[in-house]
Amino acid sequence: MSEDIWNLPQRDLWDEKAAQSYEDLGSPMYSPEVLGPTVETLAGLAAGGRALELAVGTGRVAIPLREHGTEVHGIELSPAMIAELRTRMDADQLPVTEGSMVDVRVDGEFSLVYLVFNTISNLYSQAEQVACFRNAAAHLGPGGRFVIELWVPRPQPVGSAHAQVFSTGEGYIGMDVLDLSTQRGVSHHIRYEPDGAARVSFSPFRYVWPGELDLMAELAGMELEHRWADFSQAPFTSESTSHVSVYRLR
Repeated sequence: MSEDIWNLPQRDLWDEKAAQSYEDLGSPMYSPEVLGPTVETLAGLAAGGRALELAVGTGRVAIPLREHGTEVHGIELSPAMIAELRTRMDADQLPVTEGSMVDVRVDGEFSLVYLVFNTISNLYSQAEQVACFRNAAAHLGPGGRFVIELWVPRPQPVGSAHAQVFSTGEGYIGMDVLDLSTQRGVSHHIRYEPDGAARVSFSPFRYVWPGELDLMAELAGMELEHRWADFSQAPFTSESTSHVSVYRLR
């Protein structure tokens, strides 16, 4: 994969086509089995206070959380994602500030800041990820919580780069190519059209270990309160393929 992809602005990656494909209401990500526990857990952690979603995207989680009764604000880098969100909920109900989750500030204090579905990996360096933690902490009131949902890296020591299939489905294959020396990877999304043609898109990322996240939280003045395998709050074990980590502001 060309190094040029790492120099491509995020706004160019998350364009209109990406926003429209991401807003697939038939995807398992939109199923009640996924969204139900996600919304219930986030609402419980917000405890009646305001919530801020970093990289709110098209509102997959923010909209049902708002409909559940939690006041939600968002930060989003992509104008195309915001435009897609606006087809489902207006700004009076779900305000969104355009900009980067690394440094954009929203007025007021929040009891909950959250990042779902591996989104912190969209920041390509450890320094940016640490800055994201600090930005989250700056939005929190006393005792507020920062929640991250992320996959658990399982790279195998077989050379400097290798591929892992992370998802298969009807007309779709998802494959990650990892570079162990840089802790970076590129997701390859292969979608098959009805005529048999294949369409390939790419999304670069930096993977993060759970312990590395804990240190980032420490640097931002937070500490680990919970780590679950998912939003249903199943126990996190050595076999877990993802985790939901809850950090509390000290």
